[in-house]
Amino acid sequence: DAFEEAANHTGAVILDTRKADDFSKAFVPNSINIGIDGSFAVWVGTLIPDVKQELLIIADEGREEEVVTRLARVGYDYSIGYLQGGIDAWKAAGKELDHIENISATALSAVKDADIIDVRKETEFEQEHIQNAQNVPLDYINDHLSAIRRDKTQYIHCAAGYRSMAFASILKARGFDNVVNVTGGFKSIRDSGRFEIVKGDVSEPTH
Repeated sequence: DAFEEAANHTGAVILDTRKADDFSKAFVPNSINIGIDGSFAVWVGTLIPDVKQELLIIADEGREEEVVTRLARVGYDYSIGYLQGGIDAWKAAGKELDHIENISATALSAVKDADIIDVRKETEFEQEHIQNAQNVPLDYINDHLSAIRRDKTQYIHCAAGYRSMAFASILKARGFDNVVNVTGGFKSIRDSGRFEIVKGDVSEPTH
């Protein structure tokens, strides 16, 4: 109840640091997913640029102190609390939950006229990408929200799944309801052999 009260009456960002797969199944509405077992500090710094931003933490039980410590190391000292007992305690209390649908590359290939967002870096996208995919790098999500359609389902992928879930969670928190994450990312898409892949110049620059 105290966590919900803080979420509703402060300007805190709810930061869920669990694995993408666990997050997608059930999360506190309006939370964003930046997994502790990834490039955590880098993405916190990119997606939450204000180091004085108040944060409410959701973590796997026993890892709360680790999360707070790692945030503090990169200047984020305004963690105002964490969800005691984690998401299981939230469920047990009968609180509202949200989720993000996942889809396999094979299932995606059967979707006609799908809006596909590739959230990898521009350099990754240029090397190879799905024909007609839209490149919106996670780094620049806030600059491109107006270009993303709300009235049509958006299928989101990165290289393996870490960045795409962060991207999907931010869209959800901003009121985009039609969001689906592609499990396995571009590797699964390419390996499925079911998509037209555009390849660019993969040579290394000389400078």
